[in-house]
Amino acid sequence: MDKNEQEKYWHTSSHILAHAVQRLFPDIKLGTGPAIEKGFYYDFYRKNPFTPEDLKLIEKAMSSIIKENLSVEPVKKNKEEARAILKDEPFKLEILEALEGEQAIFYKQGNFIDLCQGPHLSSTGQVKHFKLLSVAASYWRGDEKRESMQRIYGISFPEKQELEEYLKFIEEAKERDHRTLGTKLDLFSMHPEFGSGLIYWHPKGSIIRKLVEDFWKEIHLKNGYELVYTPHIADIALWDKSGHTGFYKENMFAPMVTEAKTFQLKPMNCPFHILIYNNRLRSYRELPIRWAELGTVYRYEKQGVLHGLLRVRGFTQDDAHIFCTEEQAEEEVIKVLDLVCFFLKKFGFADYRICLSTRPEKFVGTPENWQKATTALENALKGRNMNYEIDPGEGVFYGPKIDIKVKDCLNREWQCSTIQVDFNIPERFDVKYTGNEGDFKTPILIHRAIFGSIERFLGILIEHYKGSFPFWLAPEQLRILPISDRHMPYAEKTAKDIEPHFRVQVDRRNEKINRKIRDAEEEKVPYMLILGDKEEAGGTLSLRKHKTGMVGTFSAEKLIKMLREESGQP
Repeated sequence: MDKNEQEKYWHTSSHILAHAVQRLFPDIKLGTGPAIEKGFYYDFYRKNPFTPEDLKLIEKAMSSIIKENLSVEPVKKNKEEARAILKDEPFKLEILEALEGEQAIFYKQGNFIDLCQGPHLSSTGQVKHFKLLSVAASYWRGDEKRESMQRIYGISFPEKQELEEYLKFIEEAKERDHRTLGTKLDLFSMHPEFGSGLIYWHPKGSIIRKLVEDFWKEIHLKNGYELVYTPHIADIALWDKSGHTGFYKENMFAPMVTEAKTFQLKPMNCPFHILIYNNRLRSYRELPIRWAELGTVYRYEKQGVLHGLLRVRGFTQDDAHIFCTEEQAEEEVIKVLDLVCFFLKKFGFADYRICLSTRPEKFVGTPENWQKATTALENALKGRNMNYEIDPGEGVFYGPKIDIKVKDCLNREWQCSTIQVDFNIPERFDVKYTGNEGDFKTPILIHRAIFGSIERFLGILIEHYKGSFPFWLAPEQLRILPISDRHMPYAEKTAKDIEPHFRVQVDRRNEKINRKIRDAEEEKVPYMLILGDKEEAGGTLSLRKHKTGMVGTFSAEKLIKMLREESGQP
């Protein structure tokens, strides 16, 4: 199916779902039911939650409606007629009253009619194979102050094989869910009762985070960046000046009012970097200036969109800002693209999609400068022979951007890297440098992030690797498993020999060796060293690899050398 046919197929499926629910539960109130990127959903208002048994009944009723092969027909009504049809549907009436004009479009199938713009298939019988996937809570129109709805998700396909393959994909995705693995592997936790959308990193998760951050800093310093650190709050006047309170206010936390000042938690790092730049006058000889910061920012995301590490309210951007001349902008973007490709390859991402996002309806600055910024980004992509798509109107309010969406092992896309060329904010802050003739000029500001945020990127990594991190990233690289207590001294000595080189733990529990192996496998420890009488007598180590089994017997020296090579250590 092409995209338009797919939308019709899934939209019609959502109406079949709503029709079935109304047949079974006549008192239920309808919300909305669109086709989405993968499948469809419909929102319902009902006091009692849907149960798994309810979903089975709904699927059976949907099958009946499909077998009836009802015609799906558009019906036009004036507003007065529409109100009469929807008199018992308060949520639909709300949508109706917000429509412009005096006409409304409905779609009718049998005795079911729904306010809807379409598109739809011509009959219910054209939907062949479907499955209801889950029920989730949602707020009416995404507003936390409004009614709590129940959202039923589903999927449908013309061919049975397509449905079976998708259901296998769903099961695999569930097994990779970073929230489940985060708990199972003791990486992080969330405590909504003390602040929704905030992450608590446990020791193992903190090790992974430190490894990622240390590597990020090392590579940036090697590539001509300098590190900066900035505060978490500032006078709200700073955000007025940057334009964030005008264009971004709904995503910012409420200000903190004191007797003397009004402070704002930062949603972005860029104004802080500009303040550092403006601390003294700069010369053209200093440009480009590249400043990088792992800066924690805070954004008020709605409760309904929060999702583990992937959508949070407090997160650390791997942020950097490059101050450069207009002539340097294209070359600097190319360098950023090269850096992005290097990082993505290091973390196991070889496939990605690139989008060039252009000027939105609401923007600051002149169209001329926007065109210059867009051209710089486009020329850089062409200079590196990168395929890209145009994403019209999806730039940020201060400039166009390149978005790089990585594909994981399940071919799912994740938004990570972004590069933005900005003529506008430097002008708002009167940022200057002295030119070669002593005149004052305004630099270009390139905003860029490679991971997007540390939290989101680690969530993606957990799902991509299914919790089995590459050896260099694993929080516990080796676990020593003594067969019995009498082998404990040899295990402790072995750990002492290996600790300077790798992250190693000794399993000191009074458990049988099979239990120790099973637990290490479940915790996805890359390597296990099994030590018994034979190993102790020969001064050797028996090596077992996660998901593979026994690898062989090594001396400590030979093992360290082999694992150093695997991890890329010198």
